[in-house]
Amino acid sequence: MKNEKTNVMRLLDAAKVKYEAFEYDQDKYISATEVASALGEDADQVFKTLVTFSQKEREHFVFCIPAPSELDLKKAAKAVGVKDIEMIRQKELLPLTGYVHGGCSPLGMKKSFTAVIDESALLFDEIYVSAGKRGYQVRLKVEDLVRLTGAELKDVAKL
Repeated sequence: MKNEKTNVMRLLDAAKVKYEAFEYDQDKYISATEVASALGEDADQVFKTLVTFSQKEREHFVFCIPAPSELDLKKAAKAVGVKDIEMIRQKELLPLTGYVHGGCSPLGMKKSFTAVIDESALLFDEIYVSAGKRGYQVRLKVEDLVRLTGAELKDVAKL
């Protein structure tokens, strides 16, 4: 791993959270499942970060789900107490969160959003999430991620 620290890593350092950083070839591995493969890890332990929007409430929500899963929009809306939600458009991601597609982390977004981590995270002591930049992942304890994001653990993924 190069000595490069992402904002997510600096945030974790400042919070005195133990983590391990990993680097992978961002040009070779695009999908979260491919990233899991590059890391040599169980794809269910590598979580992708998705950002959604509720038209009615005019509110954004963040979900972390296992790499091979899809976000169940009905379960997700119910989990955050709204009638319906939709994925945001890719072009909205950077101005909203400060992250690019493929490098979106639940940690260190421009502003704080209601966050939900799929409850399958509880199957692991530690999970991987983006370190806030393409080509970088961090592995940290689920309870640390929950504490730092204020997230709730709920069933929101579908295979």
